[in-house]
Amino acid sequence: MAAPNPSVEQIASWLREARSRTTEIIADLSSDQLSVPQLEILNPFIWEIGHVAWFQEKWVLRHGAGRQPLLSNGDELYDSVAVHHANRWSLPLPSLDQTRQYLNRVCEGAIGLLGGNASKEHLYLQLLALFHEDMHGEAFLYTRQTLSYPAPRLGGSVTSAVETGGPLPGDVRVPGGSFTLGAQPEREFVFDNECREHTVAIRPFHIARAAVTQAEFARFVDDGGYRRRELWSDDGWAWRENAQAEHPVYFRKQAASDWERRHFDRWVGLEPHRPVIHVNWYEANAYCRWAERRLPSEAEWEAVAAAEPSPDGRFLGTHKRRFPWGDEPSSNARANFDAAAMDTVDVGACPEGDSAFGCRQMLGNTWEWTATTFAPYPGFEPGPYKEYSEPWFGTRKVLRGGTWTTRSRMIRNTYRNFYTPDRRDVFAGFRTCRADP
Repeated sequence: MAAPNPSVEQIASWLREARSRTTEIIADLSSDQLSVPQLEILNPFIWEIGHVAWFQEKWVLRHGAGRQPLLSNGDELYDSVAVHHANRWSLPLPSLDQTRQYLNRVCEGAIGLLGGNASKEHLYLQLLALFHEDMHGEAFLYTRQTLSYPAPRLGGSVTSAVETGGPLPGDVRVPGGSFTLGAQPEREFVFDNECREHTVAIRPFHIARAAVTQAEFARFVDDGGYRRRELWSDDGWAWRENAQAEHPVYFRKQAASDWERRHFDRWVGLEPHRPVIHVNWYEANAYCRWAERRLPSEAEWEAVAAAEPSPDGRFLGTHKRRFPWGDEPSSNARANFDAAAMDTVDVGACPEGDSAFGCRQMLGNTWEWTATTFAPYPGFEPGPYKEYSEPWFGTRKVLRGGTWTTRSRMIRNTYRNFYTPDRRDVFAGFRTCRADP
C-alpha cells in the first residue's frame, strides 16, 4: 500500500505494472473466449481494455496536457457514458493487436508527462486513470469467474502467512461516541464520494470479528433460508423468485450434505473457514435475519476499521487510522490483496491486520456489504470525472474493504464501493453486527 503522496517515480512504476496486469489477465484467452456473451453485468474484453486506454488518454493526455486524440473515433467507441452498454458488442472496434498498441502508446505518453514539476492537479489525473484501470482489472477477473474461464496466470506468489488461519468466531464491542466519517482530499488522492469529513454519532454495538464463512452460510441454506419468505425483504423475495435462487450462485450439492463452490473453472469442496463470496445484498440481509443479526451501517463499519477506543475505553477516541492496523503499508501478513493468493483465505488469517477493536480483514479478502444506501456526504462536490459517483446515488448499496483481487494501492478505510443489491457476480461477502444489549 502506498504512502498518502506517492512520488512520480512510484506512480510511473504503478502505471507500467497496471498496464502489464491488464494485458496479462486476458493473455491466455482464445478469440472465442474474448467474444463474451452479451450480458448486462459484462463488457466485451476487447472493448473494455480499449476503454481503459481511452480513459487514461482522455484525462491525462487530452484533459491534463491538451493533446489531440490518438484515435479519431475513440470517443464514439469507448466513452462509457455515451456508448450504450448493449451497443458495445456491435461496434467497429480495432483488432486485439491494434488495441494493445493503443494501450502501450497511451501508457508511455502518460508516463512521459511525469516529472519533478508535475502539478498536484496533474498527479490527481494520473492516479484517477491508474485506479480506474485497477478497478477494471478486478472486473476482468469477475468476468472470467462469471464465464467459468480458468484463473488467469498472474505473476507473484503468496507467503504461508495468509494460506491458513482457521475460523475467528465471536464479536467485539464497539463503544459509542462521535466519529469523523469520510476523508480529507488535502491529505491524499481520494474519490469524490469520500468527501467531505463530517461528524456522525455512533451508538454502542457488537460486530463480528470476521466475515461470515462458507460453512456458516451453508447452514443458513440447509435450514431452508432461501425458501423462508419471512427472512426476506419484499424486494429481496422478488429478486429471489425471479432469479430462482436456492443457494449462492456458485454453490452446488454433489451429495446429500456436501456443498461445492465454483472457483473460475474448477469445482472445489467448501472451505469452511473462508468467507462466503458472490452473495448479493438481498442474500446477506436474509442471512442476517436468520441469524438474528443485521448488516452494519457504513459509518459503523468505518468506525470499527479506523477508530480507536478512548483511553478509558468508554467512547470512540479522536485518532483515526488510515488502515485498520495503523498508517503503515500493507503486507501479506496484514491483508489479502492484489490477487496474490488468487483466492480468498481463511477468515482467521492475517492477524497483523486487526483493527484497534480486534476485527480482522476489514481490508482485503472480500468486499463487505453494508446496510447503507449509496448517497452523497454533506458538502459533496463532484470531481473532474463527474459520472463516477453522482449518477448512482440512491440506487446502490455501499460496500467496504476491498477483496482479494483489489489493488492495495487504492484502498484505505474511507474507500466506498457501490453496487446494486442484486449483484452477486462481484467478489462480495459481509460481516454481521447487533445492537448493544
